[in-house]
Amino acid sequence: MIKKRYVRLSMAAVFFMITVSQAAELKVGFSADALTMDPGNHRNRETETIIRNMYDGLLTRDAAMRVVPQLLESWEAIDSRTYEARLRKGIRFHDDSPLTADDVQFTFERLIKPGAVAGRTSPRKSLLGPLQSVQVLDPYTIRFVLNKPWPQFSAMLPFQQIVSRKFVKKAGSHGLKTRENGTGPFRMTEWRKGDALIMERFENYYGGAADIPPVGTACVDRVVFKIIPNPESRVAGLLSGDVDMINDVPPHAVKIIDRTSGVKVVSVNGTRSFFLALNNQNKPFDDIRIRKAVAHAIDRAAIIQSRLEGNATPISGILSPDTFGKNRSLYEYAFDPGKTRVLLAEAGYPEGIDVTLDVEAAHRGLADEIARQLVQSGIRTKVKTGESKPLRKKWQTMGKPKTGDLWLTSWGNASLDPVGIFVPTHRTNDRGNSSGYANPKLDALLDTAGTEPDQEKRAALYARAEAMINSDLPYVYLWVPKDLYGISERVTGWQPVPDGRINLHDACLK
Repeated sequence: MIKKRYVRLSMAAVFFMITVSQAAELKVGFSADALTMDPGNHRNRETETIIRNMYDGLLTRDAAMRVVPQLLESWEAIDSRTYEARLRKGIRFHDDSPLTADDVQFTFERLIKPGAVAGRTSPRKSLLGPLQSVQVLDPYTIRFVLNKPWPQFSAMLPFQQIVSRKFVKKAGSHGLKTRENGTGPFRMTEWRKGDALIMERFENYYGGAADIPPVGTACVDRVVFKIIPNPESRVAGLLSGDVDMINDVPPHAVKIIDRTSGVKVVSVNGTRSFFLALNNQNKPFDDIRIRKAVAHAIDRAAIIQSRLEGNATPISGILSPDTFGKNRSLYEYAFDPGKTRVLLAEAGYPEGIDVTLDVEAAHRGLADEIARQLVQSGIRTKVKTGESKPLRKKWQTMGKPKTGDLWLTSWGNASLDPVGIFVPTHRTNDRGNSSGYANPKLDALLDTAGTEPDQEKRAALYARAEAMINSDLPYVYLWVPKDLYGISERVTGWQPVPDGRINLHDACLK
């Protein structure tokens, strides 16, 4: 009798252990915590990466970066300024309330109306360009009206996630900072700021984009974003099995990971262009010869190999190779120290020049290597490390006088449309114009391209614009790094995408 009872207990214990083991928990070692849970109150890629596992948008992108419906069953351009969207029926928020056209209208009005987000205008407003109004035609149909043609409107919609009108009205913008109520595959259960954000599978999920299989609820039961800012610590966590996936693998760690059993590195072409901002407003960089001298003093290929382990593509203009309208016939400023010295002498500096190169701490190694090369060509360079916010304030002056010499910086463009990177970095006095470059002809060209409905003509306009900046050289264009992820071989069904999103809906654990 005792023996029989012992057997029954053992079988129950085995059943319990199997059940627990099937409750799969995917742990992600992530470089930064979210700034907020409010999809409409940030301009931060890491924040968006986390949020997009809990909130869905009208449109999304597949692995090939094609725009496809997500919450929609149809999307149609009525004319160059009018679009109509039809919601899928049966979609529910995490609080079990239904998604309707009123929620969509509320979401976009909150993004474009002045002072609609906690008394201030949403920092995401510019991502919607000339969007003028959002009209509800019936409970599932929405009309978007622009005040002028903006052909990239569809390409920008995947960056906007839909919120619940009722939930936001009740919680307020302040409450939305720390609480979530999306329509995505996971719902937040706990947020320990600076440490971890925990999500659980949303069992009533509508399934996700019909064009991106598999469709259905998420594969894993739980997701834990463990916040690990230090890259070496993230790598250590992956190698030890403490996490199943990490982002932003440092290039020098690629070989270490690939040599370790049970883990590997996966990569995808990135969308962030790196460049040197040269202060075009002051001497010596107001002289095109000095700007060209800097370009010829940098061996981009050598830095890509030595510092980035080959995981980057050199560029001669602002656009990444995968961007719409990329000019593939640009002049390449080849590494030529002798030409640098000739150009310096022609510009009146036969003994060379002394400059300071600003950089954030994360890219100090790259800046040191660039400085070493510049010094060898007669451009005596001192590297100065600073924090992100003060450097942006110093360099992105919106037309006010600049005080620096050089700045190693970058700009992301996950939409792969030129408007997301070309306009802010090169249009006169725009928000990301850190060189002080001002060219009315380029401004006019960018303005025309931004509203041209014919895609072939539009691509040609951007190609002309990139040829223009390649000649004027307000920046020295460097490279576009690959996005590198480390993952356990236990993880299946997941692949990286160029827009930086870590879509864990499809990720499974062996």
